[in-house]
Amino acid sequence: RSTTIDTPIPTPGKGRRSMDPHENLADEIRKLESDIRKQGDVVRAKKAQKKDGLVEQDDVDQCIEQLKQLKLRFDEKLKEFESTGTKMDGGKETFRAQMTNLLERRLFYIPSFKIYGGVAGLYDFGPPGCAVKQNLIAYWRQHFVLTEAMLEIECPSVTPEVVLRASGHVDKFTDLMVNDVVTGDCHRADHLLKDVLDRQIHNPLTDPEVAKKMKEVLARVDEYDDQELGELLKKYDVKAPETGHALSDPYPFNLMFATSIGPAGNLKGYLRPETAQGMFVNFRDLLYFNGGKLPFAAAQIGQAYRNEIAPRAGLLRVREFTLAEIEHFVIPDRKNHPKFGQVKELSFQLYPRAEQLGEAKETVIMSIEEAVRKGIIANETLAYFIARTYLFLTAVGINPQRLRFRQHLQHEMAHYACDCWDAEVECSYGWIECVGLADRSAYDLTAHAQKSKVELSAFEKYDKPRQVEVVTIAPNKPQVGKQFKKDAGIIMEALAAMEDKDALALGESLKSQGKATLKICSTGQEFELTESMVSIKLETKTLQGRNVVPSVIEPSFGIGRILYCMFEHAFYLREGDEQRAVLRFSPVVAPIKCTIFPLMQDSKFDAYLDPVCRALTEAGLSNKVDTTGVSIGKRYARTDELGVPFAVTVDYQTLEDGTVTLRERDTCVQVRMPSLEVATVVRKLVDAKLVWKDVQARYPAQMTAN
Repeated sequence: RSTTIDTPIPTPGKGRRSMDPHENLADEIRKLESDIRKQGDVVRAKKAQKKDGLVEQDDVDQCIEQLKQLKLRFDEKLKEFESTGTKMDGGKETFRAQMTNLLERRLFYIPSFKIYGGVAGLYDFGPPGCAVKQNLIAYWRQHFVLTEAMLEIECPSVTPEVVLRASGHVDKFTDLMVNDVVTGDCHRADHLLKDVLDRQIHNPLTDPEVAKKMKEVLARVDEYDDQELGELLKKYDVKAPETGHALSDPYPFNLMFATSIGPAGNLKGYLRPETAQGMFVNFRDLLYFNGGKLPFAAAQIGQAYRNEIAPRAGLLRVREFTLAEIEHFVIPDRKNHPKFGQVKELSFQLYPRAEQLGEAKETVIMSIEEAVRKGIIANETLAYFIARTYLFLTAVGINPQRLRFRQHLQHEMAHYACDCWDAEVECSYGWIECVGLADRSAYDLTAHAQKSKVELSAFEKYDKPRQVEVVTIAPNKPQVGKQFKKDAGIIMEALAAMEDKDALALGESLKSQGKATLKICSTGQEFELTESMVSIKLETKTLQGRNVVPSVIEPSFGIGRILYCMFEHAFYLREGDEQRAVLRFSPVVAPIKCTIFPLMQDSKFDAYLDPVCRALTEAGLSNKVDTTGVSIGKRYARTDELGVPFAVTVDYQTLEDGTVTLRERDTCVQVRMPSLEVATVVRKLVDAKLVWKDVQARYPAQMTAN
């Protein structure tokens, strides 16, 4: 793990004056920070007195100027302190700059429309970036779609407004935004608060008790509404980051890109903010394709779009991105999973609600079986997908020690959700949500059924017929139509949608009084029904099964975020040579699996290059022949920067016995083997059917090339 540990500002011993200028400078900084707090209180008091007419504006301005001078001195001293080598987050910034330089230089990704100055939140993937991304998606498809026999579909990105209104996106798909009151620049409110709190928490000058309270606020920052967030921005004196100007009150901003469908522009639409809605609206056809059986899962990989308020942090927050989403449809009261036994003993870092709200705020390592048994994870199916997600992320190169599954706090979840977890990966930007896993109950199908007037349910056949009591509501349609005319349809819909207890109460009123009032909640209308207009009875029936609206377990993978965290976890510098950068990609996602080098430019080697290349290609392994005249060491270094895990070298011994060397990237160890066996060995290494130690045990070692 390539990280730099921030050095805290040392605290001099009590009762003596330190002779260390570094410590004396730290003392000055602490005193200035204390003076700034006190002067801030003075300014607030003067403003209050000015409001009451007790002081003049000049007095207030003078106090403000003194506060500004203190802040300027504080900044100067802090810069002087950092120039001695002790920097806040300096290691992270250096690490990120080194990695980004490599990724852009080797064309993994670059800003889009670069020659025109670029557009924030949009990126182009170059050849190696495309290869890594496609390998990641291919492995996702193998790990989930093929292994779990999911039904994969592909839907358009342009979505009619009615679909996204039914799903709630039109009204509720918002982030809270603030504006710089002078320039009008837009900022995402919670991000500004997070940045300020994070800096203060990691600042050695911050009082431990204050830092503790800040951590509590930070843990719940996603829960706050616009008013609460506005109060916190004022409390922590959050300003516009570029200008230092004051900020407006937070207000909601819808993140969807609006468009119109068709030349007349009469049909409003949006670029989809997620791929999930396509699977919900196609549920009925997918159920039919699956033989009418539950449970089953649908999957979709595709582009999604969000008009982010202030895109930043590279691939972590962009305006167009790739999602890989699963909708697992299951009978609501049967959320056990047949494969749960295969993963139940897996243990890894969980961050449940209790730990987030407790004193320590630390993760716990717990088996999936224990988490379900204790009720921490709501059900087996959700737990199964959490475990499968853990296996997927670690297989593609995410460090398990820097991966945790955080449970949503109660106020973070939508009212209809049963349980929600995020797979969060630690990188230089902190803990980043890469996968969301949620039990969304039956909300989505119910919402689309109500809006479209199309039934989205499944028939669950009982093992044996059951005797059950059912409430039957039988309206006299001709009489209702004659009496209420255009309102008859509304009345029919209201009767059909009534809960059993409400229907029985209505039937009792009709029977005892001969009439009853039917109130339509959605419109506030009231209609008086007579006993002859509707029959309501409680009857015993023999049922073979029942219609149910399935619950949905939804794992949603942000491919770009996973990709970025993979880059950070893979990047390191060779020990003893900081000029040699390496990307330690898992072979399954590496852009090129194997390179092939002649030891030097000599036509004698050419006859051996093509057969090795052809054999690797026929084995489905991406490869590259490098015949440039630079030294073999430089060619190794060049492929290390691309994350190529294996390299074959054709040398003079090859001319004698047909053997070549195979080098492993991270150890730089080489073994010698027959050229005809290279493709088979590399294929097994990429498929994790062999590990490098197995290869070392089987083939003789060659002198290491660094």
